[in-house]
Amino acid sequence: MLSTVVRLVAALPLPVAHAAGRILGRFVYALPGRYRQHLQRNAAQAGFAEPAFARKAAGETGAMMAELARVWYRGQVSLGQVICDDWVVIEHALAEGRGLIMLTPHLGCFELAARYAAERISLTIMFRPHRKAKLRNLLQAVRDTSPLKAVPATSQGVRSFVRALRQGEAVGLLPDHAPKGDGVWVPFFGRMAYTMTLPGKLAAQTGAPLIIAAGERLPGGRGWRMHVKRLAGPLPQSVEAQAAWINSEMEEMIRRFPLQYLWGYNRFKVPSGAPAPDASGCPDNVP
Repeated sequence: MLSTVVRLVAALPLPVAHAAGRILGRFVYALPGRYRQHLQRNAAQAGFAEPAFARKAAGETGAMMAELARVWYRGQVSLGQVICDDWVVIEHALAEGRGLIMLTPHLGCFELAARYAAERISLTIMFRPHRKAKLRNLLQAVRDTSPLKAVPATSQGVRSFVRALRQGEAVGLLPDHAPKGDGVWVPFFGRMAYTMTLPGKLAAQTGAPLIIAAGERLPGGRGWRMHVKRLAGPLPQSVEAQAAWINSEMEEMIRRFPLQYLWGYNRFKVPSGAPAPDASGCPDNVP
């Protein structure tokens, strides 16, 4: 049933899917609950405190959910609607022969950004299986339809990442998840957030350059524009400085089209098993 519904949404013209998604996104935002609270608080923390911004951002989250169906089941059509003027950044980075670490935050159509890259280069991504069986099976099925190589978020997956990088290939992951494993408390939009250390550690171990990529949703259902930026400067030495550096670079990308960031995600929570931050961090104590 779930697969059938997703396929029906995928069949919609992109402008219709986006419009329907925005309506649904605003409806969900209008309901009282944690999602609304997280969205308002996180957006305000980044300097976007206007009520109109939060409503529009909720609509863009709905559009993101609607377009995923199209990306999954009409992948080649979707890829044909991507504009990318920055691909040379990836080409130059790979030409150095040290691999490439591609960071795709929850911004715009992040799923399409990874698939666009995988059509052109060898890309291994890391994933965490969904807790719900139906969604886990659906995601596994659609993942098998793309050239992406997927490895689990385990020590085995990390070893696969290192092998790929040493072979001069690219790896990709979502850097703005609150990690369940190794992490540090560093600022994100001025507030302490538990942040993964894996990207910095991989870069330090292999010398691979770091880039941030995001697929901006274009107005009128015209498709997407993929933005690619290489993180400038030398890699900081400490894991804390590395994580803070990546967060800062990610903030810069998000500010390019902030309405399309997933503000409703509880980014400042304390994950289960994570050390408590300093009192100045003021996290949401939600597992």
